[in-house]
Amino acid sequence: MSTNPTLRQLLREDLQAARAQDPAARSDLEVGLAYSGVHAIWSHRIARALWDRSWRAPARLLSQFTRFLTGVEIHPGASLGRRPFIDHGAKIVIGETTVIGDDVMMYQGATLGGRALDRGKRHPTVGNNVMLGSGCRILGPVTIGDNCAIGANAVVVTDIPADSIALGIPAIHRHKDGQYPMDPRTDLIDPSLLL
Repeated sequence: MSTNPTLRQLLREDLQAARAQDPAARSDLEVGLAYSGVHAIWSHRIARALWDRSWRAPARLLSQFTRFLTGVEIHPGASLGRRPFIDHGAKIVIGETTVIGDDVMMYQGATLGGRALDRGKRHPTVGNNVMLGSGCRILGPVTIGDNCAIGANAVVVTDIPADSIALGIPAIHRHKDGQYPMDPRTDLIDPSLLL
């Protein structure tokens, strides 16, 4: 039995992730027709398939057309895990060598960008079960560990270990202790909890 999901399974999971993460989502039909973040992820899945088959120009054209339609820019070379959710997708930027794990939630204005002109790995790696706050900037080939929350407008330029919260410019982090909830995507959405 194959552990690699089909494109259809991924698209269905993306739809379900949006329903699970957004209390305003009323139906699969509504999400499928009206959620620009879901549209951007679906388009990226197709662009990534083209990219992997060395159809680079069509992949780039599709990603740029999707950017025009949704306000979300995901380079076709970026790797997205399963069940990502982009809430209020405007101004999201995800660079070419970015790797995003499973169950990652991104809010508007999040940037996963580079800091150098190197041809190698120059964008972030984001673990599983991570929440990226509005306007955060994660720059360079840094690693964000599993179960982290990156606060709104934080600028991350160093690695953030698993089970941490990162805040500020430049971002500093601390491990969550007993006073913090364990699921940053759902329990740390209120910015006052991050102080």
